Amino acid sequence: MKKMSFVDTTFRDGHHSLWAMGMRTGMMVPMAEQMDEIGFKSIEVCGAGHLRKCIGELKENPWERISLMAKNIKKTPTTFMMAPTVSVFDVTPYSVLKVYIERLTAHGIRRIQIIESSNDFDNRLPVVLDMIRAQGVQIVIGLVYSISPKHTDEYFAAKAAHAASFDPDAIFIKDPAGLLTPERTLTLVPSVLSQAGDVPVEFHGHCTTGLMPVCYVEAMKLGIEAVHTAVPPLANGSSQPSVFNVERNARLLDLEPTIDVKRLEPVSRHFLEIAEREGLPIGMPLEYDLSQYVHHIPGGVISHLRHQLTQIGVVDRMDEILVEVGKVRAELGYPIMVTPFSQFVCSQATLNVITGERYKQITDEVIQLVMGHWGMEAASDVDPEVKDRICSVPRAKRFENWEVEELEISEVRQKLGGPSLSDDELILRYIAPLSEINEMHEAGPAKMYATGEKPISYLIRELLNRKEFGSIAVQAGNDSVQFKSRSS
Repeated sequence: MKKMSFVDTTFRDGHHSLWAMGMRTGMMVPMAEQMDEIGFKSIEVCGAGHLRKCIGELKENPWERISLMAKNIKKTPTTFMMAPTVSVFDVTPYSVLKVYIERLTAHGIRRIQIIESSNDFDNRLPVVLDMIRAQGVQIVIGLVYSISPKHTDEYFAAKAAHAASFDPDAIFIKDPAGLLTPERTLTLVPSVLSQAGDVPVEFHGHCTTGLMPVCYVEAMKLGIEAVHTAVPPLANGSSQPSVFNVERNARLLDLEPTIDVKRLEPVSRHFLEIAEREGLPIGMPLEYDLSQYVHHIPGGVISHLRHQLTQIGVVDRMDEILVEVGKVRAELGYPIMVTPFSQFVCSQATLNVITGERYKQITDEVIQLVMGHWGMEAASDVDPEVKDRICSVPRAKRFENWEVEELEISEVRQKLGGPSLSDDELILRYIAPLSEINEMHEAGPAKMYATGEKPISYLIRELLNRKEFGSIAVQAGNDSVQFKSRSS
């Protein structure tokens, strides 16, 4: 019986997609040891986009998160998701990338999934792959799926051959926007497998249109080696399919899953309790939504876009912005809607709608994109009229002769704090403003959330938070203890 491996996404893409990257370190760590016993091929624990979120909003140290997760996940390779950059919205000097990768592995990362947002594998990727390989960790290269006149099966077959030429530990088909259909899966997967050679191929998709569980079934039939899934309530919705559903379907296909899903039930209960207590979304299967094929926004990005529009009070214009996203994407030459291009397109579309005039204001990132600073493949099919308009704005002159400033690491260290600055702190300061980093440090270590086996502490805390209770008494037999609120 052929085995089917599973990669868990709960701690990274699951909450990226459903909770706007809002899962705290203390929510993850109590379940890490349990997850290590399941038999996953790998467990995602963090990604590049999460670093900034940890520092700025959660006030948590991402290095602490990675270290704690790696300390508790000893059998299963811990995975970090990245592009050939540190800050996801700029092009990073190689000297900083080298330190970044060294610190990731020093803190316990054992597998790196890396994508180049336009599948341009000659754009800085070879150098970065050498840096990763030097650390002795697994390399998994992503083929980012998209739909456009140029993203044919032949295109992806050629990209699979190119990815395989780097001799990675695996290749994964990544569908960030959930655009795959079962019919396209039937032609795409064989095209990729035919050119991957002996390199195992994994499958990663989002349930945004409701079709992804069916696509997973077809992919498993066709010979995919591993599937990426999440544990409910961090599955479904705009996240990955549920591990319980995919495991059951694998067995019905006479495949042998390498995981013990029964041991995942306490993990699911733990996160369900947190979701209910904290008012966080619970992933549910979605109805088929044709609009996804208009805007192509990935699950994690659409979750974050809605969060940001709510913060600035214009979430009521979400549908209007989504339509504009589809128009902007076409005009910019069909960039693949994955970080950072999805954010570039969404930001420009939002400006177009809010200002009331298309391209009245243009972001620096869009200017850089059309000028080829994110790779010539990404800039190759921009609409000529739109390109002329973008390149004619005064701000564009700043980027005409722009090149990556390949600074020595000593120069970067001096700029960010001086020669005594540690490598960990250097990367944090490269990502976020010093004021946010100081606030993060002042907040102290991550606070742990108890597991489902310890609900009494949460009951007491919640009762004491209510004004009508000044104290709580708990009695068991002849023993009793009384808790008083600080305000009483």
